[in-house]
Amino acid sequence: MIRRFRALPLRSRLALLTATAVAAAVAAVAVACWLLARAQLRDELDTSLRNTGAPPDSIATALAACRAPDRAQTTERKAFAYIQVIGPDGTRCVTPYSEPVKVKPADIAVARGLKRDVLHGSRTDDGDEVRVHTLNDAPNGRGQVTVMVSRPLHEIDTALNRLALLLTFLAGAGVVAAGAAGLWVARTGLKPVDRLTDAVEHVARTEDLTVRIPVEGEDEIARLSRSFNQMTAALASSRDRQAQLVADAGHELRTPLTSLRTNIDLLVRSERTGRALPPDDRAALLASVKAQMSELAALIGDLQELSRPDSAAPGPARVVALHETARTALERARLRGPELRFEAELRPWYVRAEPAALERAVVNVLDNAVKFSPPHGLVEVGLDRGVLTVRDHGPGVPPEELPYVFERFWRSPSARALPGSGLGLSIVARTVRQAGGEVELRPAEGGGTVAVIRLPGAPTPPPEAPSVVPDERVDQP
Repeated sequence: MIRRFRALPLRSRLALLTATAVAAAVAAVAVACWLLARAQLRDELDTSLRNTGAPPDSIATALAACRAPDRAQTTERKAFAYIQVIGPDGTRCVTPYSEPVKVKPADIAVARGLKRDVLHGSRTDDGDEVRVHTLNDAPNGRGQVTVMVSRPLHEIDTALNRLALLLTFLAGAGVVAAGAAGLWVARTGLKPVDRLTDAVEHVARTEDLTVRIPVEGEDEIARLSRSFNQMTAALASSRDRQAQLVADAGHELRTPLTSLRTNIDLLVRSERTGRALPPDDRAALLASVKAQMSELAALIGDLQELSRPDSAAPGPARVVALHETARTALERARLRGPELRFEAELRPWYVRAEPAALERAVVNVLDNAVKFSPPHGLVEVGLDRGVLTVRDHGPGVPPEELPYVFERFWRSPSARALPGSGLGLSIVARTVRQAGGEVELRPAEGGGTVAVIRLPGAPTPPPEAPSVVPDERVDQP
């Protein structure tokens, strides 16, 4: 049964549940009304019995009928109330036109003077249900006699049966109306869900992520529709970025691969023809091949770094001494630009980040400064209260190109002749954002460019961090 119910469409289940709930409520109200009506009618009948006294002549007739049974009148015509007199031994004398009612122990207790009166249910000798009121009475001073006054319940039962039929009809009509209303409400209320279902099926069938669902109101359906629109927009953006990444990667890989293939073809042709290349040309060719291989390796590493989702952390975050990371990156930058001068003032600052990714980001910023610095130029590095600045004295970046410097594979037209993949600053921005910081590139006063990295942290290490390194100032001619 449960499986069949779950197999029904959602609107059918809602209509069925609504009809069931209404049926249960209507049934409960109908039963309560019927029970209340029965109790009220019986209370009124009991009040009527208490207020109905037996006429003295009826009692006398009943006593006379007991003395002369052969004169007893027939009971073909039934009276409004049945009256009979009982004795302490349970004997009874029935008045004319009355039905004889069975005597119960409670009635005998009244006849024996143990009780003043009793009110209870009983049956006639024919089996009809009656309501009985038994009490002691003293008609015309003849002494105490016990009289049973009974009223049949068939008149109440008839009214109750009619009420039950009426309530059943109303309950059935209410259930049918509730089912129809539930089906209408389900169809009306589930129209946004139908639109959402159609949209999801369309996306699954066509992979068209441009589908949007109209959002109306602020209810749960509207929130679901808004979330679906945001999801499809995010998926479309992710797919576009992925396609752009593949296209840009293919474009960037084509140049070093073409050059590498040309150089290898020259070496192979030299070997096949037996015409040895001059030693200087061969050494230059091999050096070019090695440089291109290094460029390819760096490009592939950058692509692997950027292939991870933006929400995924590159590794476990730890407390890192940013000043020590900057000092290590500075030593590497000195090796790549031995003819340059470096000035650094690094104050202690501790951040929470992934050590390798943070060092790589700082190295990328310093490499960018080394790349664009003029011969024998100066690179200034500073770290003060979580703000790391790297300034070069190169040609600088035009203001109209600054908004694009952190995009993947973007390279300034003036820098396309220089080595690089255009991914370095993109990796820097990604790493800094994951550490909760900010990065920007802006023109420096007097020429050149300054890169600014702001990272939240503290000047003193937490208990698990390494000891503080004193302020350092580096000057290299």
